[in-house]
Amino acid sequence: MIRFIKSWQTLLPRQTYRFHTTVTDSVPVLSKSLIERAETIRKEHAELSDKVANEYIPDLQIKYDNYSSILSLYDKLNTYKQEYQELINISDDPDLGKEAQQELETMVPEMSKLVSQLTVKLRPPVKYAEKGCIIELRPGVGGSEASLFMADLMNMYIAFASEMNWKCKIISEGKNANGFLNEAILSMDTYGSYDIMRHESGVHRVQRIPETETKGRVHTSTAAVVVLPKLSEGNESSLKEDERSFAPGEVRIDTMRASGKGGQHVNTTDSAVRLVHIPTGIIVIQQDERSQPINKAKAFAILRSRLAKIEQEEEQKRQRQLRQDQVSTTDRSDKIKTYNYKDNRVTDHRANYTMHDLPGVLSGKKLGQLIDVYRFM
Repeated sequence: MIRFIKSWQTLLPRQTYRFHTTVTDSVPVLSKSLIERAETIRKEHAELSDKVANEYIPDLQIKYDNYSSILSLYDKLNTYKQEYQELINISDDPDLGKEAQQELETMVPEMSKLVSQLTVKLRPPVKYAEKGCIIELRPGVGGSEASLFMADLMNMYIAFASEMNWKCKIISEGKNANGFLNEAILSMDTYGSYDIMRHESGVHRVQRIPETETKGRVHTSTAAVVVLPKLSEGNESSLKEDERSFAPGEVRIDTMRASGKGGQHVNTTDSAVRLVHIPTGIIVIQQDERSQPINKAKAFAILRSRLAKIEQEEEQKRQRQLRQDQVSTTDRSDKIKTYNYKDNRVTDHRANYTMHDLPGVLSGKKLGQLIDVYRFM
């Protein structure tokens, strides 16, 4: 950063040279409302500082860290603004002006990047943005290859959660008669994970040569991902609260004998639970646990998340249709991402961006970077 001393001006000749540039004509700035939001966060951050210093409360600590990240970007932008003005002041200087212009050309793109990031982070939060999330995965077009791809996506999200130090667990897995997964439900309990993972909702497409393909032909398959805000812990202690959130008669509760994994005990007791939400027709079935109360708690947690997602996106009268559109539309034309094994690339079609590191994305190490491209558009 160039520094200048006013007394130098007396030593300079009267003739000056103006360096014309379009860089200084397009300096990115934050809107007044976003600046006010940043200053509000600064006050809340100071209040949280005392609380997290005296007691460790996970949600408060995560909120504090999130605010710290925002303020770091905001303070960096303000520093750039000060330096920018200093450079403008000497841009007509015959000795220092050319170097000042060069620094401006480097600085303005950095300022633009910061403004873009802050615009996303400071805008009014999405409803339930602070919540954890539930991720539902189902195979689409492609038969058994679609099921295998769905399993790859599930493992990718589990690995990404590990990279982010998020709590993640498999709530439920379902298999078809051939032993392939036909459904998987994950739970990420960490504060704010929904705000990041919601960008993964949609149809994912894979292009690769299946292991069973003898002629080396590339097959195309799909899997559907739905990300829901998590409103319940999904355990026995939260069950009463979950049940109270529904009006009498709003949910029909059926119990039955479980099928599938769990051994003889599961299959000989009425441990499975089916919930039917009467107004929307949404059905949730849980049978993975031996305990009926635990299955019931998990089912209510999933039901609440599904209803919250619907409420968030559409009016009440369109709830059922929205759910069908989101979950069951798995044709290739609605894809949000394509995973191409031959070319070692992953393309986000919404952002028109391609990353040539398929293993990095599937391992979870580069997934966050790919999500951020669309998230910060």
